Amino acid sequence: MDAIVNTALTGLFGLFVFAVIIGFFKSPYFKGWLGESAAGLSARLFLPKDQYTTLHNVTLPTADGTTQIDHVIVSRFGVFVVETKNYKGWIFGSEHKPTWTQKIYRRTHTFQNPLRQNYKHLKTLQTALSLSPEVLHSVVVFMGECTFKTPMPPNVCIGGAYTRYIKSKSVPVLSEAEVSRIVAAIQAERLAPTRATDRAHRQHVRHLQAKKEAPRLPRRPQ
Repeated sequence: MDAIVNTALTGLFGLFVFAVIIGFFKSPYFKGWLGESAAGLSARLFLPKDQYTTLHNVTLPTADGTTQIDHVIVSRFGVFVVETKNYKGWIFGSEHKPTWTQKIYRRTHTFQNPLRQNYKHLKTLQTALSLSPEVLHSVVVFMGECTFKTPMPPNVCIGGAYTRYIKSKSVPVLSEAEVSRIVAAIQAERLAPTRATDRAHRQHVRHLQAKKEAPRLPRRPQ
């Protein structure tokens, strides 16, 4: 009898572990990490190291907490701030709409315009490093199996095409000394790229979302 119980418990534990693993691979955290890793690999493969310095997972302090940038690519041709998204299906959006739409068969999901999301990243870098806005470039890259169903600006790309957009900026706007200064300043300003930093940032984001979604109480009449 004990052997049967032990076998049953072992089987249930195995199913539990399997479910946890499957849940992890389907989680937004893993999908986000996968997209960021794929974008980082494209940068290493297609952007020459002697011209481009790529910094991954850059978390910077802000007045209200932290902001996390997937990739910062620094070169004589400018500072490219890259936001990655891992989405499947059809993507609808435009540069000026506050939200974009993802459609997979009959399911519809709206999400924040990633260009607006990346704007905070640019402003944080601009302020922290005392940079001119002309040398900063916002780049959004979708790494999932998706299709744009509306026209997108050239700095919104699918897959490794974003490196071609970066290479299209071929006029030097920074000196080698300025590039070195910017890279050193980012390394000095960023928080340590650890799990603890990621966890604290995710908690900060959840707090902001909860605050935004909290129902407002009606104002009492004067």
